[in-house]
Amino acid sequence: MFVGIDTHKDTLAVAICDPAGTLTEWTEVVNEPSGFAQLERLFAARPAVRVGIEGSGHFGRAVAAHLAGAGYDVREVPTSMTSRERAAKPAQGKTDAVDALAIARITAREADLPLARLKIGLAADLRALLDYRDALVREHHALANRVHAELVGLLPGYHHTHPHLTTTVQVKAVLALLDGDERVRAGLARRRLGRILAIMAEVRALAREIDALVSGHADAIQAIYGAGPIVAARFLAEIVDIARYPNRDAFASANGSAPLAASSGRTVRHRLNRGGNRQLNRALYTMAITRSAPTPKAAPTTSASAPRERPPAKRSAASNGACPTRSTRPCAPTPAEQRMSTPAPTSANAPPDLGEGLPEPSQEERHNVQPSDGAQSS
Repeated sequence: MFVGIDTHKDTLAVAICDPAGTLTEWTEVVNEPSGFAQLERLFAARPAVRVGIEGSGHFGRAVAAHLAGAGYDVREVPTSMTSRERAAKPAQGKTDAVDALAIARITAREADLPLARLKIGLAADLRALLDYRDALVREHHALANRVHAELVGLLPGYHHTHPHLTTTVQVKAVLALLDGDERVRAGLARRRLGRILAIMAEVRALAREIDALVSGHADAIQAIYGAGPIVAARFLAEIVDIARYPNRDAFASANGSAPLAASSGRTVRHRLNRGGNRQLNRALYTMAITRSAPTPKAAPTTSASAPRERPPAKRSAASNGACPTRSTRPCAPTPAEQRMSTPAPTSANAPPDLGEGLPEPSQEERHNVQPSDGAQSS
């Protein structure tokens, strides 16, 4: 039997169907531990092959974790698939029972549905920490912009010496400028600057906590130039299980780094993929920008060990027409690179120099050269 669960804040609509999609039982239980126990008794009487849940990351988060812990194969059913399944029979309308049956039929028909993303374990903890850190960074930016707007009127010309509020030293320097100013707006600016300092301290503490959690789990990612603990944590939080991606092409398509075909007729072209997991795409973008940045010159050192050099950046395959949909594979060089790499002709195969052996004209002969007829007519 196959089970479909339509989740709500208070209740869970449950439909059970056979492999042919025929409804065998429908019920509704409360979205609480007592309802989860009732589902287990129901599945004991009707063994479930797979359980499909719509919204396993929201209202169905608790029941998905409970059933997965009990040993059931829990899958996530996208809402778009449920809508298409329900639209096949528009006369039946939209009810909880109709939605639950549509989810059950999709679960029976689609064997490769993604596993429910349970918000438990290391990946879930890292995602919660990263989301909280991102919220703090956005708050920091909003406060800094507001302070800059206030300082334009409070301290005209301040931006020449204090253009940024991104470090503790910079924030404290602006606080020193406002010290003793009794105006209301100056007091509000000091409060915002104090909040910025608190956010910076909390972000540093979060970075240390994330680094401790990532240590030992993503060492291979952190070994790549451009990937630090935050980027490695984002990979762990979003990928969860690498078995979800059968090959590198599937991973490139999932994170939006593989371009999309936009061809028509004899025009073959590709366009930027703005879909996929944007958090993973952002992590890849951070790595690419870091690797493409020019390496600063190392300061002279007296130590015996030479400074470590940054490995050469690899070209992105997304811009290469030779492999437009495989952005994680190395690509052929561009025509410009081929011309640069082509060796200059040697004396053995170079064409003969027609001017070789002729004497150089004198300065007087150069001045006596007559223009051609075309030059005279012009």
